[in-house]
Amino acid sequence: MIAMLGMYDMPALQAANDRFWALIRGHLGYGPEHLTRDADVWDIWLKPDLTFAQTCGMPYRTRLHGKVQLIGTPDYALDGCPPGHYRSIFVARLDDYRDLAALSEGIFAFNEALSQSGWAAPMVHLEALNQRPANTLQTGGHALSAHAVADGQADYAALDALTWELLKTHSDLGTALREVETTAPTPALPYITALGQDAQAVTRAVRAAINDLRPSDRDLLHLRGLIDIPASAYLSVPNPAQV
Repeated sequence: MIAMLGMYDMPALQAANDRFWALIRGHLGYGPEHLTRDADVWDIWLKPDLTFAQTCGMPYRTRLHGKVQLIGTPDYALDGCPPGHYRSIFVARLDDYRDLAALSEGIFAFNEALSQSGWAAPMVHLEALNQRPANTLQTGGHALSAHAVADGQADYAALDALTWELLKTHSDLGTALREVETTAPTPALPYITALGQDAQAVTRAVRAAINDLRPSDRDLLHLRGLIDIPASAYLSVPNPAQV
């Protein structure tokens, strides 16, 4: 059996994620003793013995739908977003005062092309404005994209709104970067389990675990609840044209 919480698992959050999983496992009555880390997410997401993991909306709608079960969507109580939703924040260097149209003439840093918040949402947003990045830089991670902008390797990036909040709290990037624009909200990163698992039991365990989290862990993880968002809501989110 496997469990993984790699989407929001920076070092400052790992102990809280461990305690969160311990609560889930306690309510569920089974599961691996420890979270898996430093493994390929696609390998984890598609394992038949996957008990619990978190994926992203774009991988779910493009490759995972029908191959995993949805457990629920965490509510991070993000500004400007309905419960269980998030959005992307376009960021640029603090001393770079260009608007999004001008920034699009430069280099856009993105984590990967199957990321909803780092690629799909910002591309759809730019397409609606008849804009597109003149050049791109793939970094492999939201924090790496933020660092690429701060270091001058790129002109702008789009960060998952929760990652942006975490980076502002746990790094100096909040003072190096500024918010430029935001995208429309979409359903946040869902929790999933393998097809052969008892999804309803896992859902109950996750909901109970969130309720049982110590307040400091709940605040650290920004967890406020578990929302039932249907697969159709994820599948209806638009994919960008090729850029």
